[in-house]
Amino acid sequence: MLQVVPVPAFSDNYIWLVHDEASSETAVVDPGDAAPALAEAERRGWTITQVWNTHHHWDHSGGNLAVKEATGCTVAGPATEDIPGCDVALSEGSELRIGDHRGRVIDIPGHTAGHVALVFEEAGVAFVGDTMFAMGCGKVFEGTPQQMHRSLQRIAELREDVKLYCGHEYTLSNARFAAHAEPGSSAIAERLARVEQMRADGQITLPTTVGEERATNPFVRSSDWQEFARLRAAKDSFRS
Repeated sequence: MLQVVPVPAFSDNYIWLVHDEASSETAVVDPGDAAPALAEAERRGWTITQVWNTHHHWDHSGGNLAVKEATGCTVAGPATEDIPGCDVALSEGSELRIGDHRGRVIDIPGHTAGHVALVFEEAGVAFVGDTMFAMGCGKVFEGTPQQMHRSLQRIAELREDVKLYCGHEYTLSNARFAAHAEPGSSAIAERLARVEQMRADGQITLPTTVGEERATNPFVRSSDWQEFARLRAAKDSFRS
């Protein structure tokens, strides 16, 4: 099994440590800040051997060089983006390995032009960066609504029990918008109540699952890119 550990960073980011006990390898996903990732790995006695980036934004890649300098690890990231310290260029169909676990890369543009997801389906985990959040999605900065809608659908096509590891703790805000967008959904209302309690208790709301997002994420549930674009515009101006 792959052990995935959250490392909080900045105000609401999550860096993910991915550890394979059999090989003692550890990858760090989207280290915007090297210090907390290195500290958590050291605390656990883990050696970071790889950095995996989903996209180029500084809060996901700003710690790459410091992690690489401290550990001698390799850095992998989207082929079409400027990833600090990149050794391995990732694109649709690229393979990732940690121990005996093999993952694949899928292109999910929209938030950024070259954004990728890192999918380990056999292990039941996927790292989706800022494309899909729990009950929400990222802003469309470099791509188009059509691209973003398709990217969300690609993630939603994964096996329903696959755990999705996102880049930020945005779930409460997203859940409140979801309840606004689909006021008749009991599944969304119930999840909102759970998320409110979790956040009140100081708990992390991630990972989510493909099945949960199919049931409660209005962006995933949008019928076409036009509906997605309408929802995204509404979320941009929504005040929870």
